[in-house]
Amino acid sequence: MRAISVLFAISVAFLVIKTVQVAGRIDRPPAPPAAVAVDQQLDSSVAALNAEFQRQWKLSGVKIAERADDLSILRRLSLSLFGTVPSLEDIRRFEADQQPHRIDRWVTGMLQDPRYSDYFAERLARSLVGVEGGPFIIFRRDRLTAWLAEQLREDASWSEMTKQLIAAEGLWTDSPSSNFITVARQDDETINVNKLAGRSVRTFLGQRIDCAQCHDHPFDPQWKQHHFEGLAAFFCQTAVTVGGVTDRRTGEDDKAVVYKVVDPGAEEDEARIVPEAVPFHSEWLPSDGGLRHRLADWITHQENRRFERAIANRVWGYMFGKPLHDPVDDLPHPSDGEQDALDLMGQEFRRRGDRLSVLIRIIALSEPFQLSSESVASQESEYLAQVDAWSVFPLVRLRPEQVIGSLFQAGHVRTIDQNSNLVARLQKFGNVNDFMNEYGDMGDDELLQQVGTIPQALLRMNGRFSSELSKAELLTAAGQIIAFSPDDESIVENSYLACLARRPSDEERTCFLDLLQAASKANTATEKLDAAAADSRTSPKPTREQIVQDLFWILFNSPEFSWNH
Repeated sequence: MRAISVLFAISVAFLVIKTVQVAGRIDRPPAPPAAVAVDQQLDSSVAALNAEFQRQWKLSGVKIAERADDLSILRRLSLSLFGTVPSLEDIRRFEADQQPHRIDRWVTGMLQDPRYSDYFAERLARSLVGVEGGPFIIFRRDRLTAWLAEQLREDASWSEMTKQLIAAEGLWTDSPSSNFITVARQDDETINVNKLAGRSVRTFLGQRIDCAQCHDHPFDPQWKQHHFEGLAAFFCQTAVTVGGVTDRRTGEDDKAVVYKVVDPGAEEDEARIVPEAVPFHSEWLPSDGGLRHRLADWITHQENRRFERAIANRVWGYMFGKPLHDPVDDLPHPSDGEQDALDLMGQEFRRRGDRLSVLIRIIALSEPFQLSSESVASQESEYLAQVDAWSVFPLVRLRPEQVIGSLFQAGHVRTIDQNSNLVARLQKFGNVNDFMNEYGDMGDDELLQQVGTIPQALLRMNGRFSSELSKAELLTAAGQIIAFSPDDESIVENSYLACLARRPSDEERTCFLDLLQAASKANTATEKLDAAAADSRTSPKPTREQIVQDLFWILFNSPEFSWNH
């Protein structure tokens, strides 16, 4: 027991030393991220994407916002890649880095951080299998998410990941990608082939064709019912047994396993057999191999522009909070002879080995991502035109896990990651789960724009999360900033940086400096008075700790905190 106490004391001492460096000044900051290798630079691709947007802006005549400051861009990157605001520690490191190409170097470094792979894996898992628990025992969403995170850490090809998901075989534990299949197992132990077909087209080709299960698509004449049926037929041989996911070519009566459809009003014995078929470019479909392998090869074919456009649009949505084309799974059909922004990103994505990191870097370095969210429009119609044209960074409400992740990170001076002390990691795990249960989850359609609710606002205002994380204690940001900031002005600045990743305005700085200085004078005067002689009718003045706690609480509940901007 004594050893544990000593270890805890050493840990606290180490945190205190690090906090002095962060809250005060860093004499020797860690080395900045290394320069991006020449063969990995994306200057020409970013320039082509920017030129496309500039062409559109000129044609539409919209006003273009100014470039955002680098701290705002860092906040956007941290929210989109880690799901939290940047820590005060990272902000200090970022500002100490004055070497060229800072944004590109930091994006590249962030893509090597496990926080990115863990967070992005969860985002991808939602599009692949949703958020439900799925069939008991045979579906392990956690194993799928861990596998996705591992693939992202290795910067694996999205095409190869897609093939492994669609054509997966084996146990849902030993072969985690097979959970893309097992989530569709039904109570009668059969596989819901319609669910797999619909999910595959939505996720990998960016098209929602679920309604074509029963009739031709009512809004898109290009998608017919027989298209959906032909795609579903590729999954007809898929089965889940005690040995895991497998394909069975014949049934119990040694007859070939085929996809049968019973039309409305028909009898079971009148079911028609539907052969596997793709809705376009059948020449891309291999003639050999299992059904799911052939489908996977067709979906990921090098000439299938829908595949690259779909993932480019989805990653754009992850970075901005809204997709380039909304909804994310209702993309317009590729135009013959014409290229748009999705094509430009998709081509570089293909050329660089189908790696998601390429899309992320292109988007992060693009002009639209680095524009300010402050519009120069004089009328609402002008602003809406800017938003539609991406000539201003869109204001998007943070996702629930981003809200609690940001609350927890802002409540600590040091970066909370896999290297944090065990106490901090356990606290985050418990807080995130509890908060998500109370705040609500956005579900599968996470990129749909949703309004905030009164219960969500009340949870941020009155919930224990905001209250606990704004306390001025030994291991909280508020307490450490008070203890180790060299002066009152630094206290206010550090508080704003920790919560909003920006410095206070002159008006904000003056307001809280006056309160802190008044509290210091009141405390000094009180110490000179005998407590018994103090006027009982005089209300007690707030202490400096209370003022900083209130400042954190105010920033936590400000609209600025809960929006990406």
